[in-house]
Amino acid sequence: MRTASLALLALAGLCLAAAVARAGAQGSSPDPCYDEHGAARRCIPDFVNAAFGKEVRASSTCGQKGPSRYCAQDKGEDGARTCHTCDAADPKRAHPGSYLTDLNNPHNLTCWQSETGVQQPQGNVTLTLSLGKKFEVTYVSVQFCSKRPDSMAIFKSMDYGKTWVPFQFYSTQCRKVYNRPNRAAITKQNEQEAVCTDAHADGRPLSGGLVAFSTLDGRPSAHDFDNSPVLQDWVTATDVRVTFSRLTTPGEPEEDEDSLFYAVSDLQVGGRCKCNGHASRCVKERDSGGLVCDCKHNTAGPECDRCKPFHYDRPWQRATAREAHECVACNCNLHARRCRFNMELYKLSGRKSGGVCLNCRHNTAGRHCHYCKEGYYRDLSKPISHRKACKACDCHPVGAAGKTCNQTTGQCPCKDGVTGITCNRCAKGYQQSRSPIAPCIKIPVAPPTTTASSPEEPADCDSYCKASKGKLKINMKKYCKKDYAVQVHILKSDKAAEWWKFTVNIISVYKQGESRIRRGDQLLWVRAKDVACKCPKIKTGKKYLLLGNDEDSPGQSGVVADKGSLVIQWRDTWARRLRKFQQREKKGKCKKA
Repeated sequence: MRTASLALLALAGLCLAAAVARAGAQGSSPDPCYDEHGAARRCIPDFVNAAFGKEVRASSTCGQKGPSRYCAQDKGEDGARTCHTCDAADPKRAHPGSYLTDLNNPHNLTCWQSETGVQQPQGNVTLTLSLGKKFEVTYVSVQFCSKRPDSMAIFKSMDYGKTWVPFQFYSTQCRKVYNRPNRAAITKQNEQEAVCTDAHADGRPLSGGLVAFSTLDGRPSAHDFDNSPVLQDWVTATDVRVTFSRLTTPGEPEEDEDSLFYAVSDLQVGGRCKCNGHASRCVKERDSGGLVCDCKHNTAGPECDRCKPFHYDRPWQRATAREAHECVACNCNLHARRCRFNMELYKLSGRKSGGVCLNCRHNTAGRHCHYCKEGYYRDLSKPISHRKACKACDCHPVGAAGKTCNQTTGQCPCKDGVTGITCNRCAKGYQQSRSPIAPCIKIPVAPPTTTASSPEEPADCDSYCKASKGKLKINMKKYCKKDYAVQVHILKSDKAAEWWKFTVNIISVYKQGESRIRRGDQLLWVRAKDVACKCPKIKTGKKYLLLGNDEDSPGQSGVVADKGSLVIQWRDTWARRLRKFQQREKKGKCKKA
């Protein structure tokens, strides 16, 4: 019996080696899943007896209902039988299911035994073994203490006992017992189907026989197991069940009921923990205590049957001797923590990359978070993987025609007459307006600063403008003498008979007279003779501080400036001084001045 078991293990080892060959010699590499250069390669757990030490649930065990008598199935030379008592409460006379998966010692044989009287029609006796996780099963062997049964079947479950499918049937009457033909041929069309055979009955001894089932023997695709999903599924099991249906062959001499029982010394399930070529061992899970694969190649799951999070750049595949099919991380340039797989993109890339990054951060966008999102542009001084690789466009809300700038230069789309990388200033030849639609308008042709002499104009501008000559300075006294004080931007000018009509933008109002001057675009009227003599001196496109007195304008609105008005080109430092003048005026200082 010991020799037979060793021979079976050797045969099973050869079968599995042919079907699931290791990818090269794993030698002294610290991790069998990688070669000496760190490249991924197919790796598989050790071949083991997956049944050893595990619990077997038997539907019938002698002595469970109290002491019961059984007699040897083979008689001695004198024709006498030896009978014994089975008692589950007495360890010396018990035959529990644990004997099926303990260490099989031919010098100290231990056997599980069913109740007596198990011949039909009393019903089947089953032995059910849970492997704890998915295994790739190479063989199932049953070593008997009693005679081998006439009819028995081996089943497997792939869903932890929820459903069962047959692995193999044994019977001298296959058609009658299992409705199967005897020794049917196995072809590629039916290599995932259980067959029935009567081979177990050849030279059947009275006791101590072995029934061994090889899952791959005779299967046409066994030589190309790596590329046969059908056989990979066929050998996969989480549970194994052996069902004894008939003990004696019809036509054999009737035996006493106490001689009708099944007895098995050893149940073995040879195979490897199923890890799909991505783990070299199985370990106990910390929480549940169940077996799981110690997954490598960026895989995850109890059987390394999926890619671990963020490693979806190509689809998961089982490792083969030629290719480890390592899962690859998505390329998100360090801007995303999640991604998904897209088969269409994978095909379009020539089956190289199918990852799509999700929720790109740091103002990036795109399948690989490889460009800047709308409203941002690339800072070429930093790599795309840098947290600050994208800078805000900061397009001016009035000067820009949109918020999206050039991804490379950062140039915002500017409105007509506007320039600057953020569209924040008027281009040459344009001046600022108050319109948000056309913030910059073309500068009109400036009016002549001198005009031809006419009968209305004084012949001597020096004497005419004498009253306004002198240093153009501002002080509290001058401020108080004038009715209004404003900062203006000269936009354009037109001649209107005896007057020049200037379109101005009043930027700030520091003092207002009875005309109640407001900020915004208004008209400034200046007599033609004052313009001709440059008192006041005004140029289009310039900004001025204008201090003058209320006077009726020739038009319906606007303010008037004359040779007595103070028109000084604007300086930013004056704003603070004029605010002080305002405060003093409120306190009545102008009356004293």
